[in-house]
Amino acid sequence: MRHFSDLKLKVFFLLIFLLGCGCTCERTLPPEIKLVDQQELILWREGAHLYLPEQYSNYKEKLTQAQKNLLRINSRFRWFRDYKDLRAEYLQLLNQGEELLKRLREEKEFKRKTILNQIETLQGRMEGLSQLTLLHPGAGISRNHLTKAEVVLNEAKNLYEKNQFLVSEQKMEEVEANLAKVEAGISPILNRYRDSNLISRWKQWAKETIEISKEKGIHSILIIKSEKKLILYKKGQLQKSYPVGLGKNGLLKKRYARDHATPEGKYRIIHKNPKSRYYKALLLNYPNENDKRDFYEAKKKGLLQGRAYIGGLIEIHGGGNEGLTYGCISLDNGDMEELYHLVDIGTPVTIIGALDERNRISSTLMEMQKFHEQKKTP
Repeated sequence: MRHFSDLKLKVFFLLIFLLGCGCTCERTLPPEIKLVDQQELILWREGAHLYLPEQYSNYKEKLTQAQKNLLRINSRFRWFRDYKDLRAEYLQLLNQGEELLKRLREEKEFKRKTILNQIETLQGRMEGLSQLTLLHPGAGISRNHLTKAEVVLNEAKNLYEKNQFLVSEQKMEEVEANLAKVEAGISPILNRYRDSNLISRWKQWAKETIEISKEKGIHSILIIKSEKKLILYKKGQLQKSYPVGLGKNGLLKKRYARDHATPEGKYRIIHKNPKSRYYKALLLNYPNENDKRDFYEAKKKGLLQGRAYIGGLIEIHGGGNEGLTYGCISLDNGDMEELYHLVDIGTPVTIIGALDERNRISSTLMEMQKFHEQKKTP
């Protein structure tokens, strides 16, 4: 019995030793563990893995190691557990997580401002391109891309409002791609409207047309394609101005039959048709000698298909100024009625692209160019 009592006493003192009376070890689970778990959840919900993937990955690696250390310590008998070093590890994680959360919110705010600026810029660019495609009725494919860009931009706006900045940013890349296709489709066509040599020629034609009206005391007509406007002069003074429609490819210079372009040059009225299928009509002497020369030179250089022919029957007629023609100039019937009775056979008619280098088309193209230059600037 005494031997058994001595054994109990030894076990008692051994337990005291093992439990570490007076030991400085930390045996309770550190509260920082729960705080780090909460912090990691916040970081994930706010998208740290998306906005700061490298920094978040580093944080997760350290967290994973700390969790392994926790499992290792918890696998011991309770009186052998010491959380002191682990607590320091979790404190370090808390500090790292706080810094990461701060950077994350700064990054998201930067993204928010950047994306808002992109949305506003793309909206303005889209409006400018929309004006150009309306001026150039033949830009059907370009308008399809413009419509796609508008739909995707609206999606990007909705995502932005929901604070889904990265997805919104991806959508805007799609908008960019569609707008680039619009520009590629119309810029080669419309760049001619900022060609200083061509505009100088147009200005001279317009000047001569007004001067002949003044010198001979007659009517003369000036049609400005970029403005979709017909101006009637009498004795060199502006008498009337009418909105007009053009051919499907009206902003282009007519090169051959059925190209749906509206010619450019100095013409005259050679016939008045009171019973045209388009209400009333004034037939022009297209093609003139310059048109014929340009056509046969283009054929000789192989710029036109072998079966292409020069065509004719270019008129100023009624039928409405909003519709597309095959290359003619169209007016509302009321305007056509008035014009028909004001002018005579032989009246000079000059058709130009633009009257000034800062026309509606070149101004929009300049805005497009400015946008690209700003984008390239770091």
